[in-house]
Amino acid sequence: MSQSLLDADEKLWRPDPADGSGPPKKEHVPDVLQRATLRLGFPPSYVVVGAYRLLSDKALFVPVWQKCRNGAIRGATVGGIWSLLTFSIQRGLVRTFWTNSPNVIGHANDTILGYKPPFDIPTWATVVFLSSQLTYILIFFLSRNLRIARERAWEQTITSRGKGPTFWQPYVEEWDVPPKVDADQWAGVAVAKGRVLRFAIKRVLLLPLHVVPVAGLFVAAGFKALDTARYLHKPYFQAKKMTKEQIAVFIAEHKWDYWLFGFAAALLESLPFIGLVFSVSNRVGAAMWAHDLEKRQHWIAEEKRKTS
Repeated sequence: MSQSLLDADEKLWRPDPADGSGPPKKEHVPDVLQRATLRLGFPPSYVVVGAYRLLSDKALFVPVWQKCRNGAIRGATVGGIWSLLTFSIQRGLVRTFWTNSPNVIGHANDTILGYKPPFDIPTWATVVFLSSQLTYILIFFLSRNLRIARERAWEQTITSRGKGPTFWQPYVEEWDVPPKVDADQWAGVAVAKGRVLRFAIKRVLLLPLHVVPVAGLFVAAGFKALDTARYLHKPYFQAKKMTKEQIAVFIAEHKWDYWLFGFAAALLESLPFIGLVFSVSNRVGAAMWAHDLEKRQHWIAEEKRKTS
């Protein structure tokens, strides 16, 4: 059996005995798992594969588009009118209050942290704010149908792999000595208890980052990475009927996998407009990742049965 693929150096990643210890580093996976093992070695690849599958597989794309088409058209129409009517007003307000504030990043009209955007700072900030507003307008018109589309994207992806409910087997511990973790923290229970407060704080703290070209998106995605990955794999944990403690240990053992996948997913979902498409395709990618993780769980369970 093998340890988490990103934990190659035990001394580097697990200096504390409380972090647990995985099985021997040398692994001999069966041929049927070779391709899955390669994909598991770089979790962000599932984000790319998920987007490709959604756009290229009619069985996935057509139902999603049919469910969201009317809401998308109405939202785009309202958003376009809102933009035409308010852009000049918003830019004037930004120019008055934003650029005159001593707390603004860089406190300059032409650069942000030394970077010169294609427009002056008030125009750039207005475009950023307006793009967020238009995205929320689309979400308003799409909310319920978009949620249904995301759920169906997960279900259809699993079905397309030829797997039913019996595919998801009880959780099998992958490490020889599992790490000691705070179950509420790693399983996301503490997050759920303060969801409204956490959401508000994140919005307030991360809002200035979105004005910083490119870099702001990466920094914000880093903050949201683990929460995003944990949320995207909620159906996986439910399908396996995992307990709060099992979820916590599993995520802690694969923390870098989850962080990398969540970072890529959060980064794409934070893009204006097109991020809504990625919010669906990330479900496809998360389902494909869960499929490979489950195949690995089956193999580990079989190896344990052989040695017991």
